[in-house]
Amino acid sequence: MHFEYTPHNVCSAKIAFDLNNGKMTNLQFTGGCNGNLKAIGILTEGMEADEIIRKLKGNSCGGRPTSCADQLARALEEAQKETPQGREKT
Repeated sequence: MHFEYTPHNVCSAKIAFDLNNGKMTNLQFTGGCNGNLKAIGILTEGMEADEIIRKLKGNSCGGRPTSCADQLARALEEAQKETPQGREKT
């Protein structure tokens, strides 16, 4: 399934990705630090969403309590709630 998420309190304006069978693919950030965000996409391609959440949730940027990586973790949590596999976990 394809998901789009509007992040909060970060430079990127949108996070889009696919989540199928618990694995994330095709991550794209709109806006933000282009090189770093491309690297996150490369490093997380095909990974289990739960592992990405575990690794990135709570990461901060500068003086902010969040970051694009943290917002990705939050986006994945929201997406999991909307997938059949995610509803089975709750």
